[in-house]
Parts: sequence; structure tokens; C-alpha cells
Amino acid sequence: MKLRGFIFDLDGTLINSLPVVRSSLHSTLLKFSGRVYDDQELSSLFGPSEEGIFKKLYPDTWRESLQFYLDEYNRIHSQYADPFPGIVEALTLLKERKIKLALVSGKGAGSMEISLKHSGLKQFFEMIITGSEYRASKPEHIKQVLNLWQYSPEEVAYVGDIAYDVKAAKETGVLSISALWAETVQVKKVLAMNPAFAFYNVASFIEWIKNVV
Repeated sequence: MKLRGFIFDLDGTLINSLPVVRSSLHSTLLKFSGRVYDDQELSSLFGPSEEGIFKKLYPDTWRESLQFYLDEYNRIHSQYADPFPGIVEALTLLKERKIKLALVSGKGAGSMEISLKHSGLKQFFEMIITGSEYRASKPEHIKQVLNLWQYSPEEVAYVGDIAYDVKAAKETGVLSISALWAETVQVKKVLAMNPAFAFYNVASFIEWIKNVV
């Protein structure tokens, strides 16, 4: 196995930001819809970026609702600023081994910038691609990274924390690596997709990098 590039998801993979996403969405939906969305309703909104979500829900006031969301997201994020323990070490190790690093996330550009500011992780990535306002779009964005790097799929890994991340990796032919270290991860759903590798903690991921990459 000769890996030359790693593409990472952000939320739940590098930082514990999913609680920030859900809390900010709850506050925004309550303000602009006047009611509390249950967890199933909230989950059904995911796929498009925040811009897409708010354009669909509030076509006349989507800019106002998006700004409210981003303000909430920034306010809450300070409590969840640090990357998962070991992530900086893992990224540093990959950089030392001359591995190219990219971010491909379903987040919108605004919340991505806030997360990178709070976490301090922007320095590690030469390419950052955020989500589409129309749909979940990770496969096409992974392909975009491959094209820009001019690497074959077999030379690249995608690291994410949800079942869709495994699906996107397999669809594009890159190595699927599942990050199972966040408290928010749905382990059974992820493992049911049969990722090539799965790690329950960052320390074991680092050991794998040392031995394989």
C-alpha cells in the first residue's frame, strides 16, 4: 500500500463539533420556525450545507437565519475548540512523511472557517472543500481532490466518522478509514458499511500511520 494523500472529514473526525452544529441548528430553527425540531427531524435536514438548509426552509429570510446560525455556532464553538486528543500529532506525522492533506466536508464555508479558526487546524491542509447547498456531495469533491493532486484513488485515503463517508470513499475508489473515537459516532451503522480500516481511538490510528504510511 503506497498512500500519498489523506482527505479528512471535519465534524466528529478531527474536532468534536457535532454538538455545536446541533445546538446552533436547534436555536436557529426555534427562532425562525417557532418550534423545537426533534432529533429525527434535525437529522433529516443534513446533506446540503447550512446555506442549502436555510434557503429551503426560509427562502425569504435565509441570509438572516444563516447569519444567526453562524453567530450561534461561533459563540458555542469556544467550548469545543480543541481537536480530539492526538489529532495534531497524527496530522503532523503525516506532513512529516510528505503526505498531502485535504479537507472535504459537508459544512458550509462560513462554519468551516469558524471551526478552523477555533481549532487551529487550517495550517495542515493545502486544500479545503466545503459542502454543496443542493445535496450531499462528498464523492464529487473527493474526485476533485484526486484530479487536482493527479493521484490515483489507490494512492489516497478518506477518513470520516459516518456511514456516508465510507460510501463516498468506496464510490470513488479511495481507501475508506472510519474514525470511531467521537461520542457521537454511530458505530454499528459505520461498521455495517465495511470500511477498510476502523479505529476506536486516535492513538491506534497514529500507530497504523507509523507502520503503514
